[in-house]
Amino acid sequence: MWLPLPRGPLSAEIIRRLRGSRDEPRVDVEAHHSADPVTDEDLQLALWVLYELHHRSFDGVDDRWEWDPSLLALRETIERRFETSLRERLEGQVRAAMDTTGDVATRLFALTGAFDGPAVAEHVQRRASREQIAELLVHKSIHQLKEADAYTWVVPRLVPEIKARLMELQLDEYGNGEPARAHQTLFAEALRGAGLDPTYGAYVNDVPAITLAGSNAVSMLGLHRRLRAAALGHLAAVESTSSVPCRRISAGIRRVGLGDEVAHFFDEHVEADAVHEQLAVRGICGALVAAEPGVDAEIMFGALVSLDLEARFGRRLLSAWSDGSQLTLRLDVSEAG
Repeated sequence: MWLPLPRGPLSAEIIRRLRGSRDEPRVDVEAHHSADPVTDEDLQLALWVLYELHHRSFDGVDDRWEWDPSLLALRETIERRFETSLRERLEGQVRAAMDTTGDVATRLFALTGAFDGPAVAEHVQRRASREQIAELLVHKSIHQLKEADAYTWVVPRLVPEIKARLMELQLDEYGNGEPARAHQTLFAEALRGAGLDPTYGAYVNDVPAITLAGSNAVSMLGLHRRLRAAALGHLAAVESTSSVPCRRISAGIRRVGLGDEVAHFFDEHVEADAVHEQLAVRGICGALVAAEPGVDAEIMFGALVSLDLEARFGRRLLSAWSDGSQLTLRLDVSEAG
């Protein structure tokens, strides 16, 4: 994957340095202001590039940049702003979740069951065009081509009992030892079947900040030991809200004639995530609270990060579709499939 096109001074500075400049950073991150970091194109792309150094990085970029002190300082400033915006936005909802009765599993199921997000999956099932479904796959590719990876960073930060349960879930995500069954591989096959580019990171220049923010949030939670409980709460929310939407998306894919190769990824998640939700909520988050009393609020925060960012993305996408347009920045999906 090549470095993406910059979207402003922050991302331009980082990309300039990764291309080989040894000069000190020329941009003042603290002076960069935006009404909402989640929708700030420059900030989210900058953060995505910095996190990508910990994933698969970029062609022609020296691996030593991953731990370069100047880039880490830039990342810390950017992600502090991102995290602060999420905490301020979700503070009341975290408090409300903590005020409900029951153990952490009861609270998580109540939270995910009551969350009223936009009906993207229902629209895909009943009304979305072939072009709209292709566009949804483009957005999903940013995260799904590295679906489980950020949660794996949490594994060494857990006691053996919880570590083993997380690895049980992750083993399914990675195909139970069969690379062809890994969920990342299945999603690449879905892209290929829809006439889209299955290459990792192929569409980063085409998706807006709200799409990048969803991917960045998982990377942020997974990379920081202090956020391990939030990362597992995020995982629990994803697994608890995936099965029914995947069934609907799969039905929509077949309705427009894209077929089994595209639908298989979603078919796999209908059954797998129905099992994973119990493991993630009770076996992992429940066990974490037992091992580390007092982390309940962080688990709820992570779950709400997942729910909130997915809802914000969904509203933007459905709004674009209702106007007869698209959320992608430059991509023409009219020839997809």
